[in-house]
Amino acid sequence: MAGLAAGALLLLACSVGVEPDDEPRADGPAERGSSAPAGSVNADAATTADAIDQLRAGTAFVDQTSFRADVDIASQISTLSQTDNVERRAVSTVSVGGRGWEIRMIDEDVYMKTDLDLPGVGHDWMVLDRARVPSAFALSFEPGKNDPSGSARLINAIVTARADGPRISGTLDVTRIGSGNGISFRPGPAGEFPDSVRNQAFHASLDAEGRLVDFLIPEANGAPSASLRYSEFGAPFEVVRPDGAVKAPDALYPQLGLGG
Repeated sequence: MAGLAAGALLLLACSVGVEPDDEPRADGPAERGSSAPAGSVNADAATTADAIDQLRAGTAFVDQTSFRADVDIASQISTLSQTDNVERRAVSTVSVGGRGWEIRMIDEDVYMKTDLDLPGVGHDWMVLDRARVPSAFALSFEPGKNDPSGSARLINAIVTARADGPRISGTLDVTRIGSGNGISFRPGPAGEFPDSVRNQAFHASLDAEGRLVDFLIPEANGAPSASLRYSEFGAPFEVVRPDGAVKAPDALYPQLGLGG
């Protein structure tokens, strides 16, 4: 299992390390005598483009209604987020080995509380200066800016795809996913991604209204499994301003983002 990066605060991001996979896998190309990666999809450019268009259309709800998003990384890092970009409300909790943090967004205000032991940072509720949050993890209700699962980055990394009714399968290039809120991958100890992760399998599903409801990346090629699921479309939820929130200390901001 690849290592999980939790050394620095991850905001809403889940960062996972990708390690070289030198051993032949039972379901991999070495076993089958084929040069095609496990889980690869034989799809021409037009088929892939059509499937990607369906996935992008399937995330339009992000800017239209409230929703819940759940992210899981190898059953060790998990997030639960409820977001309503129209009403400018959001709340997210992140758990890493039983500890984590919560972020609440109300209009222009961002509040955060963590039980992680971060140097120079306490455990009380804090008010963040959004301008000091790393740009890749910007906290904003602007259209297309606030999807806690980062589905757009996953879709942009797709190499091949084919739709079979409401199910879409294919391959993506992990090196193109980049960093941001939601699922993120980082290189292994050598600082490089193995070539095998350029053809990582994925599976996605749309509901009866064409909305994306899950995007799954199975464990393979040295990368751990990762998944995101959307649900509770249009469901109301409450976000309460915490009492006694203090100004976030300067020591917090260098620790935001992806840790090594």
